[in-house]
Formats: sequence, structure tokens, C-alpha cells
Amino acid sequence: MGETLKCVVCGNPATVHLTQIVHNKIHKVDLCDECAKSKGVTDPEGFSLMELLASTVKDADDEPATKDALVCEHCGFTPTDFKKLGRFGCPSCYQYFKPILGPMLQNMHKDIQHRGKVPSKSLERVNLQQRLDELEKDLQDAIRTERYEDAAKFRDELSQLRAVAKA
Repeated sequence: MGETLKCVVCGNPATVHLTQIVHNKIHKVDLCDECAKSKGVTDPEGFSLMELLASTVKDADDEPATKDALVCEHCGFTPTDFKKLGRFGCPSCYQYFKPILGPMLQNMHKDIQHRGKVPSKSLERVNLQQRLDELEKDLQDAIRTERYEDAAKFRDELSQLRAVAKA
């Protein structure tokens, strides 16, 4: 028979099992009946899984001293409010919570600054045009400095790339 799961709060045998995906990570919380009732799991109106997870599961980016000190001066929102609701109270919150937003976004995405997406064919065209411009500049420079062998190489490469661009 399998191993009995224990309540993360008190250590008694768990009978309530919650699973949530936060920041692309699966968090599982196991509770006994008593702790589930005290945390409001049985009352859908007063229950917040995000709050429960925040109190029982330590995120890698948690810095309690820093988080507790942050409060939005415009709306009074705290990081705890953000965890409960999953959104900010006003646009100013983004500036006030910047110290915790960076690490959180870094865990969720490749970078903290949105750079947009470029279709692959467009990217190829842009790269080809940049290379053509670069070769044209190199060709003019080689002619100006009388490096005719280099100029011939640049001219030949330009011809090949222009043929590819037309195709």
C-alpha cells in the first residue's frame, strides 16, 4: 500500500489534496480535515488557494523583509493583496512592486522586457537586407581605399545575395 501523505500545516494524515500551477510550476498542498476547515478550503466564499499556497509553499523569489515593506502609496496594495487577487490595485503598483516583479517575470518568461515576435520569413528578409547594406558599404569603402581585390569579392557576394533576394 502507498505512503500516507501528511498535512503540510500540522503533520497529521492528509485527506484534502490541492494542486495548482503557479509560474509554470505545480504546487501540491496536502491538508488534514481540521486544517482544511481552518484555512477555509471547505468554504468556497472565503477560500483563496493563492493565499494558502503563499502561506504553506515558499517561492524561490520570496524575500519576506522586502515584500512586507512594499506598499503602493496610491492604492495601499501590498504583495499579499497581489497574491490573493492575482492582479494589482492600480497602475502605480507596477513601479512600487518592481523589486518583486522582475524575478517573478524572469521565472515565467525568457526576459522581463517584451520584445515582440517577428515572423521567420520577415526576419530572414531583414537579415538579408542588412547583409546587402553592409556589403554595399564595404564595397564602396574598398573602392575608395583602392583595395580592388576586396572590392571584387564584395561585388561577387552582392550579386549572389541579390539573386537570392529576387528568388
